Amino acid sequence: MTDRGWEDDDTRPYFFLSYAHTPKAGARGAGDPNHWVRQLYRDLCEAVLQLTTVPDGVPVGFMDESMHQGELWADRLSDELASCRVFVPLYSPRYFNSVPCGQEWHAFTRRPVYPANLDSERTSGIVPVLWAPMSRYRLPKVAGELQFNHASFGPDYATEGLYALMKLTYFRSAYELAVHRLAARIVQVAEETVIPIGRRLEFNGLPSAFNVTAPTKQLRISVLAYHQGELPEDRSPDYYGERRTDWHPYRPVGSPIAQHAVRLARQLGFQPTVHEFDEEAESIIEGHAEAPGLLLLDRWALRDPRRRELVRRFDRSDSTWVSVLEPWNADDPECEESAGELGQLSDDALRITRRAGRPSFLGATGPTGLHTLEDFDDALPRAAMKAKYAFEGRTRAEPEEPPPPRPSLREAFRRGGGGPGPDGSGPDPFEFEDDQDQGNGAHGNGATARGADPGTRGTGDGRGPHGDRTGNRNDPYREHDPYRDDGDDPDDGMAPLGGRGNR
Repeated sequence: MTDRGWEDDDTRPYFFLSYAHTPKAGARGAGDPNHWVRQLYRDLCEAVLQLTTVPDGVPVGFMDESMHQGELWADRLSDELASCRVFVPLYSPRYFNSVPCGQEWHAFTRRPVYPANLDSERTSGIVPVLWAPMSRYRLPKVAGELQFNHASFGPDYATEGLYALMKLTYFRSAYELAVHRLAARIVQVAEETVIPIGRRLEFNGLPSAFNVTAPTKQLRISVLAYHQGELPEDRSPDYYGERRTDWHPYRPVGSPIAQHAVRLARQLGFQPTVHEFDEEAESIIEGHAEAPGLLLLDRWALRDPRRRELVRRFDRSDSTWVSVLEPWNADDPECEESAGELGQLSDDALRITRRAGRPSFLGATGPTGLHTLEDFDDALPRAAMKAKYAFEGRTRAEPEEPPPPRPSLREAFRRGGGGPGPDGSGPDPFEFEDDQDQGNGAHGNGATARGADPGTRGTGDGRGPHGDRTGNRNDPYREHDPYRDDGDDPDDGMAPLGGRGNR
């Protein structure tokens, strides 16, 4: 008997329902937004009861309704995560941005998982649920590794998500089918795996299993400028501060340019951070793309040979996921006096970037610079989105090795002339052609064979680690995952907004 009093496996909860608590809408009298999750929990418990021999009075599952509050909340969660048989996360954009949900996932996956028998291939007790469609979002690595057959719960479920099926009467039958299939999958996973009761972990001290801020939602804003202690003699300190990130080119208008850029980036949905380019440069030049970025370049800093060489190396590295903005205050007399010299330094340092840029991404004031804060405001959204598209294109998943050649019916007949092969056996009429796809996709939908009748589809139930197992998990020909957003193709290169010269 454990410290929770379970004498045998039949008394342990079948599943732990992990979901992101939704706050109430601001409108007065708004209903409980978590009502639909509770309804799903009740329906799942009833369905699992019908499919099992759970004794009377024994909890079928667990759902946290404490809103992550109260003295005993963390202890209760730790107990349930250490004992439940199956972990059921409700996928939604809010779920993967929730630290407590990531901690729940981490706690459950600390427990070892064993196949229940020699023939079973299951290696996980996680059964994910599409609470909301996730096709436009990139899943965290731990979720993206699950090759789970969502399509088996019905086409409407895979397209709309379970929340829509519950809310809309039109989908009532689709909801009932999805709940039945989900309950059956929970029971199946519980029976085909052995997940011993684990140790109670200190929940509040656990890390999140998710990268809470998705890389494409981050924006790394780098500033290349002087601080007051290193200015040349002919440059006024009025536009600078104690740190390089205090650069304030449009003074007295606005605020330091990095702070202003942060506010604009948040309006675009990014979660920006500010850095000194001197500290970021080597990582960017070596191709270590952590997130899309902006470089806010002060041309005065190009007088420093070391920094000028950094910018040249950045230019040659073709780091298209970092866009360049060059604020240039036309009302600053010192800038006007040194415009020719500093403009030439900028053109020389960013020669490749300028040549690769497209005219549609020029600064609002043309090739001579971002003369005002309004020009900067117009240019930043385009620069940030351009960097985002380039980053998504760079991080698109591709096979690391070329795929192995496929067995060829054509080649078999060519070798044997349509008759027996060299070993005396006839060619196999069921071999696939080189350009055909066989097997089923990551989600259990058979991939249509390329070059074959579109109506012919593979069959079988693909299963993968942490969910359903598939023997072709690493097959580069498998069907593309419809629940992963690979982003758009980036344009080749980007001109520094506010740059000079012919593009």
